Amino acid sequence: MERIQILAILVVAGIFALLLPVHLSAQADLERVSVTERSDGKGIVVRYHLTEPADSFKISHPAPDLIQFMIYAPGLDPVDFTLPDDHEIVQNFTYHNNHSGFGTDIVLEEDQYYKANAYQDQNGRHLLIAFEQSTSGEIDQIASNSDFIYWFDYQEEEDIPSFDFTFDDGDDSFLRIRNGENINVVVLDPGHGGRDPGAVNRQLGIREKDIALEVAKRVGDYINQYMPEVEVVYTRSDDRFVELEERGRIASQANGDLFVSIHANSARNVHAYGSEIYFLGLARTQSALEAMKRENSVIELEEGGGPMQLSEEELLIYELANAGNMAVSERLASMIEDQFRTRAQRRSRGVKQAGFVVLWNLPMPAVLVELGFVSNPNEARYMTSEYGQTILASAIFRAIRDFKVEHDKTVRQNSTASND
Repeated sequence: MERIQILAILVVAGIFALLLPVHLSAQADLERVSVTERSDGKGIVVRYHLTEPADSFKISHPAPDLIQFMIYAPGLDPVDFTLPDDHEIVQNFTYHNNHSGFGTDIVLEEDQYYKANAYQDQNGRHLLIAFEQSTSGEIDQIASNSDFIYWFDYQEEEDIPSFDFTFDDGDDSFLRIRNGENINVVVLDPGHGGRDPGAVNRQLGIREKDIALEVAKRVGDYINQYMPEVEVVYTRSDDRFVELEERGRIASQANGDLFVSIHANSARNVHAYGSEIYFLGLARTQSALEAMKRENSVIELEEGGGPMQLSEEELLIYELANAGNMAVSERLASMIEDQFRTRAQRRSRGVKQAGFVVLWNLPMPAVLVELGFVSNPNEARYMTSEYGQTILASAIFRAIRDFKVEHDKTVRQNSTASND
């Protein structure tokens, strides 16, 4: 009898507990990120203004000019937060929102050497990163012993974005291509292939030729789906070797209107990262010269070989004879660079010129895209992930689409004006 009474009491207590309001811990929101000078004058402090304490945080310094910071707070809402204006030592802030919380890439200006230390504020809510001036030697050592935070590791498969490819029709820039005709054929050129693997990360078993082909196919798929009036031509659609001259011949025979060659970069410095977009011309930077030499070296694998580099005289003659195509190529390169920087949140290493043989003698605007560095483990993994390839391909597609809309609109306007 006594056991029955105890059991009844417990049942009633359980029902009563279920009827009580449930008190959950408050959700952390990120209001803003601010930057202030350190009181000792040795650097800056970056403050993350959170409404509630985060579960934990992680900081990494995997490259001399890159500090990565991850805030673990599932469900954190950064919708209305504001990023700080770029500081004199900070090139830019980019962020990565995900189910686990909120990540930030802080890219420092060139030749700025600061070590970073993260800690919790006394109020228990805000998180701070103290940047203290250091030396290049100390920072190189820190970077060599730090791992990248792979943001795509925090993305679940269902989080891979489905992009809205609508266009804001507001640019009246004039672009002249093929005597005022619309853009009807886009030639996609996946670099390397077959016996030419391109740049290789041997430790990870990642090859440039595979990345280039997969991203090119994704770009082509986007064009076929969202621009069905445009024909897509590939210089290669599988793992085969195609000589540089043959790539140009394929583009010319297809009456291509645009030529986009897709590659991945490599450097002795394993910390090098970011995208570069090229159009044909004289290499005016050391990085452009190195990229040109590496991409042109494929000629050594061709039957009969050939001159591996275009001479300065040849490039000067080309620039004089093809000023129109060069201006349009530069415009397309700038639009791809803008998509990488603003939409894909990739670090941009700029629009550059170089004497790439694959772009030589093409009767159409042409660019060469270096997606990132396979020599950098972080970028190599990013470029081989489904998430990374989706982001990169969509950025290239957006630029091609916006470029076509801009150009075709101008063609219509000029045609109307001439008829009047």
